[in-house]
Amino acid sequence: MNTLVVILVIVIIIGLILLATSVRMVQQYEKGIVLRFGRLQPKIRAPGLQLIVPVADRLTKVSMQTVVLGVPAQGAITRDNVTLTVDAVVYYRVIDPVKAVINVQNYQTAISQVAQTSLRSVIGRADLDTLLSDRDQINAELRAVIDAPTEGPWGIHIERVEVKDVALPEGMKRSMSRQAEAERERRARVIAADGEFQASAKLAQAARAMGETPGALQLRLLQTVVDVAAEKNSTLVMPFPVELLRFFDRANATDSFAGEETTADGLNGHQSAPDTAAIAAMAGPEESAAAPQASAVSQASAAPQA
Repeated sequence: MNTLVVILVIVIIIGLILLATSVRMVQQYEKGIVLRFGRLQPKIRAPGLQLIVPVADRLTKVSMQTVVLGVPAQGAITRDNVTLTVDAVVYYRVIDPVKAVINVQNYQTAISQVAQTSLRSVIGRADLDTLLSDRDQINAELRAVIDAPTEGPWGIHIERVEVKDVALPEGMKRSMSRQAEAERERRARVIAADGEFQASAKLAQAARAMGETPGALQLRLLQTVVDVAAEKNSTLVMPFPVELLRFFDRANATDSFAGEETTADGLNGHQSAPDTAAIAAMAGPEESAAAPQASAVSQASAAPQA
């Protein structure tokens, strides 16, 4: 009787051990792959409690969650021969657990290596300006390059790839800083010149409007006086009519014109006397002798008439 009890207890213990080894729990975010004597079973185990054959079956659980994989910093040379260091992050998930277990050994390491080589390859085909300004294009190209060898053969889908940081050499940073400063200065000068041009156009319009309406200038002058008087200062502003200045300008112009005419007449009188002397000098001796005779005859004829 005691022997039978001992045997029964041993059988129960062995049964419990076998039951414990044959029951497996699959989480909600996992799927199970069963290999029986090394042969893949076609049925994929769903989440929950799953029974397997002890010793014969081996259950492998594959996570279906999105995994975040950090790509270590990679040194690369861009297309325009700039040396830099780039690191990235890869988001992927398993869509076919059978391929992920059967077709590749340790798919996490495989994806990490593919991401590193693809990152260097994509950076080598892009120039520095594209890498810094158009990250979306670089990310899309990097995702396509990594997803091509992994989704079909390995059953792993690459959801996103993001370039985290681009480390530039110090000399390149200084050069880019000087370039950005020069660009900002150029834009500031262009904006200032445009403002001056617009201001000059508005001033020209205002001058034309005030020229058409003389009273507007006086109103503007009074407004300036009001603005100055509103502040607490010791400045004294004396309005001076602009028309008075214009009157003085016209008077000065008239006086200068009259003085120029008087000067011109005096110069003409001085020039007439030398011209007469010159004509007499140029005349011959006969004409010079005839001149006194002609004057004597004229005097003799004039005497009897008197």
